[in-house]
Amino acid sequence: MELTDSLKRFRKEFNLTQKAVADSAGMDKSSYQRYELGLREPAYRQLRNIADSFDVSIDYLVGRSNNPQVAS
Repeated sequence: MELTDSLKRFRKEFNLTQKAVADSAGMDKSSYQRYELGLREPAYRQLRNIADSFDVSIDYLVGRSNNPQVAS
């Protein structure tokens, strides 16, 4: 699954707006929109913040793992 698909799926599952996710991740709404549209790829810090917003691991967010749990 592509990152863009994951971002949209999680946002819809949590019933959040793009602005709500962007605010939670500490970024502009337009930046988050570009990630969902696949126009840009997030840097590590933004990717980490987005994963934290959804309370999933980065690997799960980008489709590298089936385990959503964040390693402790």
